[in-house]
Amino acid sequence: MIPTTPVAVKDGIANPAPLGLCAFGMTTVLLNLHNAGFFEMNSMILAMGIFYGGLAQVIAGIIEAKKNNTFGLTAFTSYGFFWLSLVGLIVIPKFGWAAKPAESAMCAYLVMWGLFTLFLFFGTLKLNRALQIVFGTLVILFFLLAAKHATGNESFEKFAGYEGIFCGASAIYAGIANVLNEVYGKTVLPLG
Repeated sequence: MIPTTPVAVKDGIANPAPLGLCAFGMTTVLLNLHNAGFFEMNSMILAMGIFYGGLAQVIAGIIEAKKNNTFGLTAFTSYGFFWLSLVGLIVIPKFGWAAKPAESAMCAYLVMWGLFTLFLFFGTLKLNRALQIVFGTLVILFFLLAAKHATGNESFEKFAGYEGIFCGASAIYAGIANVLNEVYGKTVLPLG
């Protein structure tokens, strides 16, 4: 009789979370530099929203599905399509295809995304502290931006800009921590 040795089979698919987190984080920082008043809305922000914040996150979400990670699938594909829809809300009126959304419509849009993010935040309570910070600060960001559209008070947008820079930077940190911890095979940057 030949002795059998169990063999561990790895799925061979890389972890897509760093891509999704960095795509979300970098795009969020750049948009919120605009919200904080550092520069105007421009093609750099829109291009990041389409290609990195949008498409890269959707790709990360699809890979998460392949890895059987429902949370990652839902989060990355949803926020990827958030970025694509946000760019659409800015660009479509400029092409004359539809009217610019009213302030109340933008408020509703941002409140819905804030609620969705709040529900996902509860899922992060079973994950790590870094993701709790990303999702917690994102909830606050959506509601601050909704408040700006509900009240017309520009100070909400400026404050949201600074808060959004922190939110995006925390996502970049979580993404890079995942990469470096995997590359070095130990905790280089803690995730909590």
